[in-house]
Amino acid sequence: MKKCYFFGLVGLLIFQSAFKAPGQLPDPQYPNYVVIGAFEFKKNAVKFTSKASSEFKATYEVNPNRNLYYVYILKTGNRQEAIAEALRLQANSPYTDTWVYSGPLGSDKGIVRGSDINPVTEQAIVSVTPTDSPVSNPEVSKEEKEEVEESGEEVSTNKIADEPIPVAANTEKQKNFFFKIYRADNNSAQEGNVDVIDVERLRKLGTYEGNKAVQVTSPGTASGNITLLCEVFGYRKVQKNINFSNPEGEDIAFQDNTYQVPFELVRLQKGDIAVMYNVYFFKDAAVMRPESRWEVNNLLEMLNENPKYKIKIHGHTNGNASGKIISKTDKSDNFFSLTNTKDGFGSAKKLSEERATIIRDYLVANGIDASRMHVKAWGGKRPVVDKMHTQAQNNVRVEIEILEN
Repeated sequence: MKKCYFFGLVGLLIFQSAFKAPGQLPDPQYPNYVVIGAFEFKKNAVKFTSKASSEFKATYEVNPNRNLYYVYILKTGNRQEAIAEALRLQANSPYTDTWVYSGPLGSDKGIVRGSDINPVTEQAIVSVTPTDSPVSNPEVSKEEKEEVEESGEEVSTNKIADEPIPVAANTEKQKNFFFKIYRADNNSAQEGNVDVIDVERLRKLGTYEGNKAVQVTSPGTASGNITLLCEVFGYRKVQKNINFSNPEGEDIAFQDNTYQVPFELVRLQKGDIAVMYNVYFFKDAAVMRPESRWEVNNLLEMLNENPKYKIKIHGHTNGNASGKIISKTDKSDNFFSLTNTKDGFGSAKKLSEERATIIRDYLVANGIDASRMHVKAWGGKRPVVDKMHTQAQNNVRVEIEILEN
């Protein structure tokens, strides 16, 4: 009796779904996409994709049934992998509305309707509101949308602020800062953070996002001296020493009740070595975690920008013990998933070599000539802290040395 009830319920659900809007019918023949935005206007999708590409390998395609441009950062045949990545982005990225789409993308509209899936409930999403609509972005008015449609120009919903927004009054305990992070060669704003260091106690007070107004707390020391440290991968580190009580300097301005501190970024030069702090690997694996995409793509952008760059990729581990090594198979083209991997065994030096190599292979797969890159494996020979230290995970790292530029 229970079996009859079950199959009857399934039949009812299938019958009901046939009359629902697009997005209700998942099809196992189609891939799963981790979607971070949907746009009514193509130019908005292009711009959003360009911005997201600084962090992920973002792509856009039209959803033929909804007639919207979907921007996605992962395409996989494994639905659970897509759901896991969508949940991670919701929790640890600005893309808090990320969802999963299973179905066809492209210009050819077929009879198959895709399924938009809420990664939290794993239930179908009935309707999708475009990211460039007044509903999801009140700053984009109806009049602006009509003007866009007539003129063909786009409305940007992802501007980086050029000027700080006035905030609360400055006090002895808290002051308003605007850390302007930009490239020296073209003055373009760059995403990045600024660490505030207490000079007397040699401890980090906090990390603050660049290109927006923030409130920095006093170090609470007699001198009030602090160091501002900006380190964006692909650029030389910039350090400024100021006094919290009286922030002054030739390049520091005070406007709108906010101290504006510029950080002019210059590309890495021959002899420079940069740590890829935001590249992470699965345990015992020469496979990158999905959150590594942003920094690896920054390296890709740097190499594409200057064809003269030649680099050495240094791999490091924590300790020198041998053990299991999980590697990507030759048939797999996914550098950020444990799907299609193989188990092996080897030394710590071999693991560090394979980790450096997979970064090289990713760059080669994306058009960089292999002759521009060399791999150096160190194992655990060059730790930054003792292997038993509470911060020992910092020993597991990849460094990029600039050989030529």
